[in-house]
Amino acid sequence: MVLPLWLISTIVLVGLAGAVLCGVATLRWRGRMLAQQAALGHEVESLTDRLWATADREQRYRSLVEAQGDFIVRRDGATIVYANAAYAALFGAQEGDLVGSDGQLPQLALRPRAQQEDGTRSFDECLATHEGERWVAWAETVVAGPDGRIVVQRVGRDISARIADEDALVEARSRAEAASEAKSRFLATVSHEFRTPLNGILGMSDLLQDTGLDAEQSTYVQALRTSGEALLALVDDILDFAKVEAGRIELMREPFDAVQLVETVAELMAPRAQAKGIELAAHIAPDVPARLVGDRDRLRQILLNLVGNAVKFTTSGGVGVSLCRAGSAIEIVVADTGPGIPVDRLETIFGEFEQVEHGPGSLHAGTGLGLAIVRRLVRAMGGEVRAESRPGQGASFRAVLPLPAAEGSRALTIPHWPGRRMLVVSPAPFAAGFLAETIRATRASVSIVSDQQAAVGALAAGTLDAVLIDHTLGDAPAKELALAIKAAGIRDCLILLAPLARRQFGSPQAAGFSGFLIKPVRARSLYERLGSQAPGGFAPAGLPGLAAPAAPVRLNVLVAEDNEINALLLTRTLERLGSTAIWVKDGAAALQRIAAGFAGEETPLDLALLDIRMPGLTGLDCARAVRRLEHGQRRQTRLPIVAVTANVSAADRDAALGAGMDDCLAKPLDRLALERLLERLHRKERESLSA
Repeated sequence: MVLPLWLISTIVLVGLAGAVLCGVATLRWRGRMLAQQAALGHEVESLTDRLWATADREQRYRSLVEAQGDFIVRRDGATIVYANAAYAALFGAQEGDLVGSDGQLPQLALRPRAQQEDGTRSFDECLATHEGERWVAWAETVVAGPDGRIVVQRVGRDISARIADEDALVEARSRAEAASEAKSRFLATVSHEFRTPLNGILGMSDLLQDTGLDAEQSTYVQALRTSGEALLALVDDILDFAKVEAGRIELMREPFDAVQLVETVAELMAPRAQAKGIELAAHIAPDVPARLVGDRDRLRQILLNLVGNAVKFTTSGGVGVSLCRAGSAIEIVVADTGPGIPVDRLETIFGEFEQVEHGPGSLHAGTGLGLAIVRRLVRAMGGEVRAESRPGQGASFRAVLPLPAAEGSRALTIPHWPGRRMLVVSPAPFAAGFLAETIRATRASVSIVSDQQAAVGALAAGTLDAVLIDHTLGDAPAKELALAIKAAGIRDCLILLAPLARRQFGSPQAAGFSGFLIKPVRARSLYERLGSQAPGGFAPAGLPGLAAPAAPVRLNVLVAEDNEINALLLTRTLERLGSTAIWVKDGAAALQRIAAGFAGEETPLDLALLDIRMPGLTGLDCARAVRRLEHGQRRQTRLPIVAVTANVSAADRDAALGAGMDDCLAKPLDRLALERLLERLHRKERESLSA
């Protein structure tokens, strides 16, 4: 069958169209494939760039970590899953050598572990490594591993140098403490060795002075004593400074009588001032609490240094010591009429070994440590001290100390004298003003004049109830003025005398005075004397009367002392004070004599004075043996035992009290302290007999 031409043409056209369509589809598919291939190529290229960037960052981070020198290790249990090069170097290996192993370095030492708030544990560990002994500070945390498992990561840092420095510091501190201890032992020995011969020098000079010497001999003995006191002051300064510098000063916080302390220091230093022809006066403000809380002995040391320094540099005029309130603190002021201090030296004088020169050859004796000790003690007590001065116009030292009032403490009882009129006649730069302030506290009115002529004018100007005349005015002018006062009908006229002048003045009543006061004048004594003469009685309540002179104390005293000179001094001094002294050379003989007294074989003893350092049985051992003997015999009364020692530190005193002793006497022996001790024992004995 023959197809029509048109059909054949149609079939051909349809075939051609299909072929064309198939070709177009193929071309389109190929285009899409090429596009996808190009996109994949770009993606591969991008991924390659990112891979390289990531590798680069990893390398940088790894380099950074390695540069830090930190040791990094991760463990899954005991197995190491990661270790950096620094950690591997501890084993002398490569990182790959450790991964998969359970390698551990030998542990030589371990410090306590610490747990931080974020859960990190830190500790220091000493390891025996390939490079030697190393100290590593570890920080241990829990982190996720590559496969999601939890592993323990430790990051450590080498601290061997720090540990070595710490060990060196500990060793240095140990050596310093050993050196300090050696210095303390040396100072204790030096103190004892200095004070023992000084005790003989000063004590014997006292005994020699009482033997009726002529004027020339008395001058030589006084020079001997002055030189000994100067040497003792130097030794004390050096020892005190060494203790303060070493930080061995322990401050006490106990109630003490502040008024009595200041007045006692003034009385102690007054003879030294009066020997130079200058006056020393003290004043306590009426609002100062009678009792403060602090370290009485250290405050006394501060006062003695400040007052002693002022007396040393003052050649005319006087020195004034005052105590007043400064807000909640206490202010101590020590002023003088000396040459003053240059402005550029007001701070440096508190340095060690510093002294102020006032011209060629004017440098005073001393160590130059007094003010340095004062500043260190004041600062240790929480206070501050400063100097104020103008050259040629004297100087003043102000120490402000935070010393609170003792519980229940009240100020000194002051009488009420409104309307009374008084006159003070004194050329002294401080005493007159201080006396006037003390009198004004009673509401009385007071005037001050400095010479006889002005005093006569004040008598003519009006009625007076009382007149106080300073003997510094002159012996004859003072007595002439007393007669004029008596003629004016004023019955209360007191003469103010230095202790040494009191012996030479004679009877105050015979010279026209109603009484006398010893300088420096205590406020309590002033109120008593003026009050006892007041019409109607102005004496303040609670003030005790004046004590009568004490009678000689007669006690049997054992002296245990291996140094013959010191033994001679102590026995002669006891005999001068009315007691009987029995001397033994060592602790064993002392114990034997005490036991004989207990048994009635010898005269019973009233007191035993034991030297601490004696051959064989020491004073401490002897005291312990006596207390054991008393306990074994069940004695009702204890024998008073007092240590006599050249070692004057608090530790030595504590050791003596701990051994059963009742008190301590320091060498060089203070005759007044011994006299007070005997009087105290004698009074206690009288009270026990009358009970």
